[in-house]
Amino acid sequence: MKAEYLTSRPNYCGSPIKDAYKLDTELVSTIVGNLKHGKAVDIDGFSAEHLQYSHPSVCVILFKLFRVIMLRSIIPIGFTRSYIVPIPKPKDLYSKPLTCDDFRGIAISSVLAKVFEHCILDRFASFLSTSPNPFGFKKGIGCNHAIRSIRNIVDSFNRGGSTASLCAIDVSKAFDRVNHHALFLAERNNVMFG
Repeated sequence: MKAEYLTSRPNYCGSPIKDAYKLDTELVSTIVGNLKHGKAVDIDGFSAEHLQYSHPSVCVILFKLFRVIMLRSIIPIGFTRSYIVPIPKPKDLYSKPLTCDDFRGIAISSVLAKVFEHCILDRFASFLSTSPNPFGFKKGIGCNHAIRSIRNIVDSFNRGGSTASLCAIDVSKAFDRVNHHALFLAERNNVMFG
């Protein structure tokens, strides 16, 4: 799958980027200004405050860097580096010895990569929509929405005189085990032919 994906990738050509989607210094400056204070420093020791209290020309330099990244389609290696901070889960924190399963990892990414990511999200959000069915990792949506949806479906079956059986499957590690190249190929084929 990896070989097939890598051979098909160079042949893909998207639409040219219109002016409305291009990054500019004003966008970079706005994103830098909106970064939250007091967050952990990245792997290089930079924080949001470093960018916010720096000379305004830094935003011009970042804009030029981001433009080169987009033109060359190459992400700097520093953007891919992060470190993991283990955060204890709140349940049974003091009543039993802790194991690895009692922690969740938070990845601390590069501050510059975050600024670039927010610029991309700002400009291309309309292209980055997801299916309305999954409830995870969506802004403003949580477990209560999923529970309400299931409850509505079960109630609908019950009103029609039927019963409903539920089954829960833990797929928390599924994304880590799936062949990502197969996903990329499936998505590419869906975009081209679907």
